[in-house]
Amino acid sequence: MIVAVAAGGSPDIVARLMGQWLSKRLGLPFVIENRPGAGGNIGTEVVVKASPDGHTLLLVALSHAINATLYEKRLTFDFARDIAPIGSISRGFNVMVVNPSFPARTVPEFIAYAKANPHKISMASAGIGSGPHLTGELLQMMAGIKMVHVPYRGAASALSDLLGGQVQVYFSNPASALAYVKEGRLWPLAVTSATRSDVLPDILALGEFLPGFEASTWLGIGAPKNTPTDIIAALNNEINAGLVDPIMSAQLAVSGNNAFASSPADFGKLIAEETEKWGKVIRAANLTVE
Repeated sequence: MIVAVAAGGSPDIVARLMGQWLSKRLGLPFVIENRPGAGGNIGTEVVVKASPDGHTLLLVALSHAINATLYEKRLTFDFARDIAPIGSISRGFNVMVVNPSFPARTVPEFIAYAKANPHKISMASAGIGSGPHLTGELLQMMAGIKMVHVPYRGAASALSDLLGGQVQVYFSNPASALAYVKEGRLWPLAVTSATRSDVLPDILALGEFLPGFEASTWLGIGAPKNTPTDIIAALNNEINAGLVDPIMSAQLAVSGNNAFASSPADFGKLIAEETEKWGKVIRAANLTVE
């Protein structure tokens, strides 16, 4: 299973959990291979070019839906055409957190401050075109505010500068931010899911202030196009079996993810919808990559 990001992050952890499950269920070794680079496109291309025999799989993520537009003129493949969806694994959310020195404790206060101080709020991200970046762009579009985007080379650097006060706001993976929230070193304003999370019921959702706002993270598995349907069906069946296993669900929750099962067709529909949604945001914000 190719994971198109570096080892150690939430996607990598989820891939290894599912790899262990599938290995146990199918009696076959599943090797997780990290192939980061070019926003995940290097690892994806490996799978696109692989034999469609079910022996090379791809951990599919939100970034793949984003990259279809962000890297549109540079890609050597068409993700929707060249990767066959097998099934989703998880769906999660980010937490909008600010440095405690920031003069806002609620989303309405944040938006009011941003409108009164255009281009004065520094918004950190894990890089141009990353999930946190586009979540911030969506917030700016829907709330009618203007912030300054400060891209970093990863989430760890963004969080570090947020803690230090060099930037004011970041959309963080909950697993990374909650320890700082409990210590009082970060202040949570909202979750980015459409509704409040069962995991963080006391934190409001951005959609409660901006109807229709939703920015979720998700992961699943895909294969090269023309992979036989019986192989896809067998893998989908075992993935979904894992997602109802209480141990697997608990392990996913620890990494900030909720088990999210689907059929190959439904997962393909999700990818298509997310590609269209974030494509509109990218074009509206006129985002490009170097």
